[in-house]
Amino acid sequence: MRAKLRLNKITIAGGLVFLLLLSVVLSSMIGSVKLPFGLSLRILFSHVPGLDLTPTWTLAQNSIVWELRLPRIFLSLVVGGMLSSAGVAFQGILRNPLADPYILGVSVGAAFGAAASIIFFTHSTGWGQFALPLFSFAGGLISLWFVLALAQHQGQRERETLILAGVVTQALIGAFLSFLIAISGQQMDLIVFWMMGSLANRSWTDLWILLPYFGLGYTYLSMQVRDLNIIALGENAATYLGMDVEKKKIRVLIIGSLLTAAAVSVVGIIGFVGLIVPHLMRLIAGPDHRVLLPLSTLAGAVFLLWSDTLARTLLPSREIPIGVITAFVGAPFFAFLLKKGLRRKSA
Repeated sequence: MRAKLRLNKITIAGGLVFLLLLSVVLSSMIGSVKLPFGLSLRILFSHVPGLDLTPTWTLAQNSIVWELRLPRIFLSLVVGGMLSSAGVAFQGILRNPLADPYILGVSVGAAFGAAASIIFFTHSTGWGQFALPLFSFAGGLISLWFVLALAQHQGQRERETLILAGVVTQALIGAFLSFLIAISGQQMDLIVFWMMGSLANRSWTDLWILLPYFGLGYTYLSMQVRDLNIIALGENAATYLGMDVEKKKIRVLIIGSLLTAAAVSVVGIIGFVGLIVPHLMRLIAGPDHRVLLPLSTLAGAVFLLWSDTLARTLLPSREIPIGVITAFVGAPFFAFLLKKGLRRKSA
């Protein structure tokens, strides 16, 4: 059955690219002001350099697509790709299908760093929003270190122990985050935003902030896919082949945390993307990280785009936090994987 699911990799990649492009156009149509498919497509093409299209749309329609919806669409694609590729890194390097930055507490640590930046540093230093990813990264790394240290016992980290360590870390850092909210005063609304996750009121500037982090992080991970495949065979085999497994773990986890922290610093905590998407892509395309990483990145982008589209259109005149949408999908999926793993262990 699993062999049948592992379809031709080129077909899967081509289908995901087509779905991504189609999703961009469809999402640009959907909203409080609905636009025809052809009109949305022409507006998008009118901004391609070298194409001189005769306008058949109003300035208001152009502003809706180009200034309001498209920055949010592209931002959701980038964030979805970042979270999914980070999930591939966490699951691959820890050899744990339940590992992802949200479950292990990295996301809440990154949110704590962003909240501390908002309260204590952002306005006083003048760095503005460009400083947020740096403070988020520091918070995410502290959380990751705490989880790994707490879960380690005699040099081993069991799957269930990692999950419990992540729960403890989320509770502890969540308490510190609540304390920051209590003393934040006028910045309370901004900090609550990081806890719920949302792409509302995002601009092209936010996209330009994230792109360097995404480019550097993804490039590094794509250079590690061979080593991730070796580690998947077992740490003893990797060590026998000359790999320093512990150093490799630390480097890959740091880059995965960087991707997560940068995303959290702009859009807040969005859970389960790094858990659901890599796991499903592994079932469909197989465990080879050379294929799994790019396919998961594409699928994560599409998944988060449609999650955000639902978040802003599901209820009239009201927006649902995108973290709520991903949690509705991800929490039952996580429970299923956990029960499946426990049954397999007891068998």
